[in-house]
Formats: sequence, structure tokens, C-alpha cells
Amino acid sequence: MFEVLMFLFENYMDNTVTLKMDNDAILLELERVGFDRFEIDRALDWLDGLNEFQQAVQNHSISIHALRHYLVEETERLGVEGQGFLLHLEQINILDPATRETVIDRIMALDPREVDLGRIRWVVLMALFNQPDKRSALTLLQDMILADAFDVLH
Repeated sequence: MFEVLMFLFENYMDNTVTLKMDNDAILLELERVGFDRFEIDRALDWLDGLNEFQQAVQNHSISIHALRHYLVEETERLGVEGQGFLLHLEQINILDPATRETVIDRIMALDPREVDLGRIRWVVLMALFNQPDKRSALTLLQDMILADAFDVLH
């Protein structure tokens, strides 16, 4: 499923933060490229969940001073590295509490075998990209990820 999400993110999202084609056209295109129908449906459901959760969170105010205590299931899924990454993003103001909750919700919606630090980064990117008012945070995160990639190459 995650490969479908990455393909959609890289190929069908534009600057207006919407998919460029309707779901039927996207479905046909994804099948033509070789993705399994079950995985496509899971990915589209995941994206619907992203939109629904972001809309629900917008109706609630979460204090920027609130502490996040992870459930056992969240701790297991995120791991120490993932929790540290999310905390770091909050500390440098890339994530606010509402976006953090969206990210955690969408990570929990993934198959546990699909979660690692690289995919957590992708979920954060997708969550930020899906919020037009978070463009500056998205740019900072993209720059940070690219800087990390170049550090690995050297």
C-alpha cells in the first residue's frame, strides 16, 4: 500500500493539494502501472482517512504546551527513533500538535510491517503537503531530509 501512496504523492499531487484526476481515472492508471487493486483501495482509503482526520482535528484546539503520552500500540509502531523524530520536528516548529496527531493517526493506519523511519518521514511530508497553511514547514522538512540524504552520501 505504501508504494501506491508514494506513487500518488509523487505523480498526482499538484500545488493545489488535490489529486489531478478523479478516483476512477486514478484507479485505472494505477492498475495499468501494475499496482494490485486491493493495495490501491487501501491507499485511497488511507488518503481519505488523512483528509477526514485533518478536518476533525481542525475543530479542536490542542495547546502547544501539551505533552504527548503514547499508547503502547503507538510506542511499538513508532519505535524510539520515530518518537524522537516526531519530537524533534515539534521542537523545531515543523509539526504543531494537531499535525503531530494527524501523523500518528496515519502511521497507525499503516500495516505494522510498513513502518520505519523513512516511511514516517513520508507520512509527515504527506500530512504537511495536505495543509496549505503548512507550506513553510513542508519546505523546512524537505530541506532537512535532503540534507540528511547528502550527509549519507559523503
